[in-house]
Amino acid sequence: MKIYNFCIFMLPNTFILKPTQRSAINDRDILWTSPVPYVLGKDLEMNAKGVILKAHDQFRLKSCIDFKPRDSEEYYISVKKLNGYVLLFNNGQNLSIGTNCDEISTVEHEFLHALGFYHEQSRYDRDDYLTIAFENIKEGRENNFRKVSEEESTTNGVQYDYWSVMHYGKNAFSNGKGSTMITKDPKFEDVIGQRLEVSPSDVLELNRLYKCNSTIAFQMHCSFSNGTMCQMNRCSQSVISWEMVTKAYGGPNFDHTNLPSGNGQDDGYFMHASTASGQKGDSAWLETHRMTAKRECHIQCLQFYFYHSGNGSDELNIWIREFEDEWDSRGTLRLMEQITGNVKLYDYMLSSHFQVEFEIRKGAGNSSGGFSIDDINLSETECPHVTMQINDFENVLNTSEYGTTLYSQRQYSSGGYAYAVGTVLFNTHFGLFVQLLSGKYDDKLEWPLPQRQVTFQMLDQNPNIQLQMSKQRSITSDLSVSESGKFQNDTFLWDNPREIGTPYVDENNETIYAGPLIGRTFFATAEELKVRDFLKGGSAVFVFRFEGRLIKKNVSAKMDWTLFRVLSILLAKINVFIHKCVLIGVKLPLPMI
Repeated sequence: MKIYNFCIFMLPNTFILKPTQRSAINDRDILWTSPVPYVLGKDLEMNAKGVILKAHDQFRLKSCIDFKPRDSEEYYISVKKLNGYVLLFNNGQNLSIGTNCDEISTVEHEFLHALGFYHEQSRYDRDDYLTIAFENIKEGRENNFRKVSEEESTTNGVQYDYWSVMHYGKNAFSNGKGSTMITKDPKFEDVIGQRLEVSPSDVLELNRLYKCNSTIAFQMHCSFSNGTMCQMNRCSQSVISWEMVTKAYGGPNFDHTNLPSGNGQDDGYFMHASTASGQKGDSAWLETHRMTAKRECHIQCLQFYFYHSGNGSDELNIWIREFEDEWDSRGTLRLMEQITGNVKLYDYMLSSHFQVEFEIRKGAGNSSGGFSIDDINLSETECPHVTMQINDFENVLNTSEYGTTLYSQRQYSSGGYAYAVGTVLFNTHFGLFVQLLSGKYDDKLEWPLPQRQVTFQMLDQNPNIQLQMSKQRSITSDLSVSESGKFQNDTFLWDNPREIGTPYVDENNETIYAGPLIGRTFFATAEELKVRDFLKGGSAVFVFRFEGRLIKKNVSAKMDWTLFRVLSILLAKINVFIHKCVLIGVKLPLPMI
């Protein structure tokens, strides 16, 4: 039994805010007001603190609930390193994130308790979906499976959810004689107790409980489903134009949304601009509606998939038009990124009023295709720092020699630390890792590497970022805990690779020293790849974060539909340009409030 189950299940009814059915507190007077103030206890492990902040960002992205560090509020959530309970105290609630409980699903689970949720299997209608095997429950633990009556609780009109992060696993509190819960639908037997993220139904019920339907950090999503343009405008003064299609000459023959089969219930649409005709320099523009930043930090992450079937000299340019205020109709256009082949991430800080514009520009060579884009997401969250996409991953995992290691190129953090990330393949499972490398700033850096957190994530490629349930785990270079401690010969795992590493010569004939692989050897199994959208078109996407703040890059990878992310941080020496579509009077939508 995994240790994190202990963190989640040890919730005696006498200590719950109000022992109602999962998230249905009937007395709305005791609900929190958003943003919810919190305090992180000094006893919390550093890794737990970072995971808590990531969980808060997920709530902001998917729900109307926000969190803020406590100022002088009388009532607040106090997060401490206790024994896994949600406890009442005079001014709010103690919430525990103990040792080995620092996973995002655990943190989300505990915060949902504090927000008013109870366990999913306590619903009054649970017997329609579950059979509780009381004979298999440990003596004295029966109260964890009690059912709350319909008179005491409400479901908020949300259907029973096997995927809920508030659900026990099938073997919770088992006495060893068998499972304690049996799903009426057998295909969900190994789903209950999932430890990925909050489910879409969890979010729906949270928003209904707090009577809201907005989000804090979500801006837009567009998969062009059913042929809708998502309030986007097209503009062209040449033979090149953006067209909404179900397949394109030169490829692709299907959209990205409905992968892997490409055969959805409806025709799958995407946007395509052909460069097979026209002259060099001809262009076409696709513009989102105007948006207004909701968060003070103005951090945005643009994510979309693209397919390039044209000439290598063709360009897909990503622009941001920034407006001084809602009355500014022209704005200032700034180039964020130019795609001609390989992909990389870019950093940029946006203003409070903006729109995103995709420009296709024909190059000098002959073309038999063009550029296609699909599944656009824009959120006010920070993008991952490194993205690895591996084609045909299930086959690669199964057929590669045991222990095969795939590395990224060398990356640099904003603080100057060099590193690589990657995966180790073990046929039936795989691991994810970070590896410190020697770099050009090593003599100016502090060693061993202090106070950094690395997060590994297997991306759920659901086209809508709000519906994704990815798997992620974090580790920290906290030199005070044993797992970050001694490596060999009284050195640290996170020490200077020039001192403890092994040399190799790279493709540029440079000698680089590589430290040990640090990460999760058993990150996920081959079977886990088959749930959610962890595989799409056969491709797996792994994303990595190395905090504090990094120079974020993508790992070049050849694939059909390619995930592209644009980061929002600070960029100097940016290009300024007013394209002619605005000058001829294209009507822009009003800013979104």
